Amino acid sequence: MRLEQHRLEVTTDGPGLYEITTEIASWVARQGISRGLLTAFLPHTSASLLIQENADPDVRADLERFFARLVPEGARLYRHAAEGPDDMPAHIKAALTQVQLSIPVEDRRLGLGTWQGIYLFEHRRAPHARHVSLTLIGD
Repeated sequence: MRLEQHRLEVTTDGPGLYEITTEIASWVARQGISRGLLTAFLPHTSASLLIQENADPDVRADLERFFARLVPEGARLYRHAAEGPDDMPAHIKAALTQVQLSIPVEDRRLGLGTWQGIYLFEHRRAPHARHVSLTLIGD
């Protein structure tokens, strides 16, 4: 049994879904682990990770619009606004989604479905350098 770790940096330039499947899949393939489990963890409280459809960009656009309506910005709605009007909404969106994913590895490849991709979901308006911690265990 082997364990490999890596820290992936993802630069964002505002709210949205940033696909990171290719970067993660390339790293997994280079590790030489044929079968195992990949854990991706995002150590941030105002962004999240998703596995979602990567074929039709309308899906991403609809998700972004849905979350904007579900958790609107507005100073009167929230007490916490230390970093601006998008601060607390970003925390709520992250709480409603997830910051950790577990993905099987089969034949040195991510065991994703045909239309699935891995996304960092940025919830803040300002650009950020986000980090995704990858841990791969297997043989």
